[in-house]
Amino acid sequence: MTAAAWRNCKLGDLLEIKHGYAFQGEFFANAGSHIVLTPGNFYEKGGFKTKGEKEKFYNGPIPPDYVLNEGDLIVAMTEQGEGLLGSSAIIPRSGCYLHNQRLGLVHVRDQSEADKEFLYYLFNSKPVRQQIRGSASGTKIRHTAPSRIGEVKVSVPPLPLQRRIAGILSAYDELIENNQRRIKILEAMARSLYREWFVYFRFPGHDKAKMVPSPLGSIPQGWEVKKLSEIAEDMRRNVQKGQLEERWPYVGLEHIPRRSLALDAWETTIDLGSTKLEFKKGEVLFGKIRPYFHKVSVAPFDGLCSADTIVIHSRRPEHYAFVVACVSSDAFVAHASATANGAKMPRANWDVLEKYEVVIPYGKVAERFSAAFADIIAQQQALIFQIKNLRHTRDLLLPRLLSGQIPLAD
Repeated sequence: MTAAAWRNCKLGDLLEIKHGYAFQGEFFANAGSHIVLTPGNFYEKGGFKTKGEKEKFYNGPIPPDYVLNEGDLIVAMTEQGEGLLGSSAIIPRSGCYLHNQRLGLVHVRDQSEADKEFLYYLFNSKPVRQQIRGSASGTKIRHTAPSRIGEVKVSVPPLPLQRRIAGILSAYDELIENNQRRIKILEAMARSLYREWFVYFRFPGHDKAKMVPSPLGSIPQGWEVKKLSEIAEDMRRNVQKGQLEERWPYVGLEHIPRRSLALDAWETTIDLGSTKLEFKKGEVLFGKIRPYFHKVSVAPFDGLCSADTIVIHSRRPEHYAFVVACVSSDAFVAHASATANGAKMPRANWDVLEKYEVVIPYGKVAERFSAAFADIIAQQQALIFQIKNLRHTRDLLLPRLLSGQIPLAD
């Protein structure tokens, strides 16, 4: 079908937007059955984002009309973070998410004229976002309104083609989500493996092992209690501020995910505004500011990172997996938090952390654990780059499909 079959209209011709409800702050809580959605639940390029421990729960009276259902399309009408204004998301499940006043709920006027999933991608296209931002009010925090969104000019194809376009783009999103689920499963496997072998001592052959006393309690005979510094070190490869000869991958603290070994975000830089640290592939990046955020990930490449990162390197290959598992464990992160310096912005201190006592297994157990754990890390990192490529391809296709540059049959 040619672009001539597309029609020019305004978003208001296709949809209407319902304001959210002003939920009362006195009923906000850290746990509960319902979550109040905010612009922080959107990704900048679109999509629904869970916030984990930062979710805002609500335990007060809830108007039933403001409980969202699976498949509902919502749009951010306040720019809580750079680039979020106009971002859209589809609700993943019914009965637990609340329609807050900062968000708009999209209703399609005529199901024979517009497809909701197509509109989701349309909202996340550059021309639509630019128009929404251009008509917004406010300086530091920008706001839009249903009436302003309704004035956004768009070009849309007939309904069958809308569905074709949405189907192509959603196929990429489904692959991305599937890979993200696999990463989480691998993460759980890695933590479970470490816990079984080195916390509960249920490693292969444990039933034949004799337990002997140690400073940390009973441990298998032949294992040793050592300080972390004997098997790991803090790599301080300083890179001075200024211009670099070529672009480098850069990992800031904002890029390191919470409670995940899989580093899935970074940027590139060629100009350093301050001193940074160099890291090598496979080393652990431990965010030392507010260590209770549990920002500990494995580097999937060589690069640069914030000086507020502890770059942890295993001294011996057979201890690599053990070091990664140990410094990313809840127990070690709790120790880092308890011993951090500072009140408003506590920082973990390697001079303290290196004295952390660990139980070191004998050679064969360490080697078997390293082989199993390293394979999990390798699978995670392969999935990270697959996701990166899928997002890149989807983002290249999106503007071309939504503008009719790629011809599709009905």
